[in-house]
Amino acid sequence: MTVHELSRVDARRIAVRAQLLDSERPAGLLETVRHLTLLQIDPTAAIAPNADLVAWSRLGSSYSPAELENALKDRKLLELLAMIRTSEDMTLYRAEMAEWRDESRGWQASLDWVRANDACRRDILGRLAATGPLTSRDLPDTCKVPWGSSGWTNNRNVTQLLEYMARRGEVAVAGRQGRDRLWDLAERVYPDEPVVPAEEALRIRNERRLRALGIARARGTEYRVEQAYVGEAGEPAVVEGVKGTWRVDPSLLGQPFSGRAALLSPFDRLIHDRKRTVELFEFDYQLEMYKPAAKRRWGYFALPVLYGDRLAGKLDATADRKAGVLHVNAIHQDVTFDKAMTAAVDQEIEDLAYWLGLDPMPR
Repeated sequence: MTVHELSRVDARRIAVRAQLLDSERPAGLLETVRHLTLLQIDPTAAIAPNADLVAWSRLGSSYSPAELENALKDRKLLELLAMIRTSEDMTLYRAEMAEWRDESRGWQASLDWVRANDACRRDILGRLAATGPLTSRDLPDTCKVPWGSSGWTNNRNVTQLLEYMARRGEVAVAGRQGRDRLWDLAERVYPDEPVVPAEEALRIRNERRLRALGIARARGTEYRVEQAYVGEAGEPAVVEGVKGTWRVDPSLLGQPFSGRAALLSPFDRLIHDRKRTVELFEFDYQLEMYKPAAKRRWGYFALPVLYGDRLAGKLDATADRKAGVLHVNAIHQDVTFDKAMTAAVDQEIEDLAYWLGLDPMPR
């Protein structure tokens, strides 16, 4: 098979277009999620929740968070392991869930704990069968062995057990009650469609992930839920000035490119793989909310600034809903902004403030 030879500009444009961040905006929320394959859930909302911010960056201020709420309520979209996916995509995960149930996958490190609390697991299933959907607080904690960790999950027995039960396909998130997840039996939440066999499902997921990323490595860092690599999907490619071989979606090769300015969530899939971000975009970025304020270079929740095919800087801004303003603390320029870039980025900031229902407060 021919190995495609790409410049960094080619590779960046493929990645931007694949992530629906070029000048041609997608038609709606469901189309966007279907193409991207997911919206990641994160509770941090210094600007807006990640799922909403990602949707806004693609759809613009015509997008309303109520659209996402309604799609989840109607179960056109579903939540699985902190990712929002289309309901039809659940058929691509059910075979993997069955492998977790027969204990053939990599959850052995905690398997003894789950086995020790099997009576609690059965109690939860019984309560949900009788009265679900319920929040974790409404479910019985009859665990004999408490969950222990070095972090915030200490003794959160029911929450941890539900996570494993979701991986096993026994329970699923049926909705939200405020910020709390509502749990129910998976069979009452997931669509009753034929399950795609595990090997075929993995191939399809890799192909769809590559279509959403445009260009990616065949193998790489293991992430807990959604991988950054794509196996043998697509076709091989090399990028000028970057070591190693990539996989590229051939449908994106040789396509015209028209870019725009965009403000991205720190969790955006365009920059999620930090190694790829450095290699293709030569862009250094870290999420700094966990750092002491004095050690932050760009801000608590700095938004990467995309302009055309370049990641050009970071926006340090905070949504002050009580005061009704979007505070712009700083715009860090990785490349010097010319007049056109400045005007385009300023317009995006104004659009962000408008979408949030706030007044932009310049630095």
